[in-house]
Amino acid sequence: MKNCYGCLNKKGYSRCDNMFKVFVIMLMTSVLVISCRSSRNAGGYNSTTVSYYADRFSGKKTASGEIYRHHRMTASHKTLPFGTKVEIVNTSNNKKVHVTVNDRGTLKPSRAFDLSQGAFKKIADLRDGVVKVRYRVLN
Repeated sequence: MKNCYGCLNKKGYSRCDNMFKVFVIMLMTSVLVISCRSSRNAGGYNSTTVSYYADRFSGKKTASGEIYRHHRMTASHKTLPFGTKVEIVNTSNNKKVHVTVNDRGTLKPSRAFDLSQGAFKKIADLRDGVVKVRYRVLN
């Protein structure tokens, strides 16, 4: 079988096949990088929704080993290291709160954070349940 260079490599692929694979990998990487950048707003903020911990978690251990307290300015996140400081801003009223990640979660894929009730109260009314926010990592 003839290929564009007239020869096959040891595995039976032409150089064109290999070039095409490299092109596809580079294209997929570029799309991924561009999509990650487009999720950020000006100033390095990302957008998501947040909710808060239910009453039943009060006094229980978090994934970091700390005891959860409603009044503390804490949050859960799936991957950020424990101790990471994050600024959360409610997009509807521009109220903001600084929280420290001390737990793993959330259970909802559409949310990046679950906040302590104290932190949630700083930016919204508990009756709101879920609010749209922008956030940025501070450290």
